[in-house]
Amino acid sequence: MIIVGLTGGVASGKSLISRVWKEEGAVLIDADRIARQLVRPRSPAWRALVKAFGKEILRKDGSLHRKRLATRVFSNPVEKNRLNHILHPRIKKEIDRRIKRIGRQRAKAIIVIDAALLVETGYYRMVDKVVVVTSTPKQQMARLIRRDQIHQETARGIIDSQISNKERINVADIVIPNDGSIEKTLRRARTVFEVLRKGALSKKDAQAVRR
Repeated sequence: MIIVGLTGGVASGKSLISRVWKEEGAVLIDADRIARQLVRPRSPAWRALVKAFGKEILRKDGSLHRKRLATRVFSNPVEKNRLNHILHPRIKKEIDRRIKRIGRQRAKAIIVIDAALLVETGYYRMVDKVVVVTSTPKQQMARLIRRDQIHQETARGIIDSQISNKERINVADIVIPNDGSIEKTLRRARTVFEVLRKGALSKKDAQAVRR
């Protein structure tokens, strides 16, 4: 069994990579999806968030208004830390639980943890390989504006609030540049997956991905 951490900046293209790897046979653990499940109404995490931030972070039906909460903590380090303190230990616990379950069922599985905050939360220390997807800030900006229908200033603020590609690459075993055609990125993704399938990663393999 190999545990792979997949990360990248917002709108870098890691969802594309994870989709390809799932098609190739990887078992995907999506940290963001886990977070959504953990904050369902009346759950312990939901109650903790309401206690910490008030009922104004809720929709009329009682569900969490994720965008409103994100906007609130976006430029407030204290509230962002409070949010992280509530969510990340719970997310990690659930990831651990899923890894153990998968390991019992599939001894040779390639488990991919898709986590935007893999580096920031320290999750990268719990995986065997760290794969970082990169794009240029200009590409990220265009994709983010198109995807989320937001203004350029908002998109720039989101990108600037994240750690740099350099910081992610510093802990990466391999980097997948998503800076060209989709076909080229798909080819790189499949090349990396074959490397992971063999269970070994060398400098020679990493160079092959960039072609």
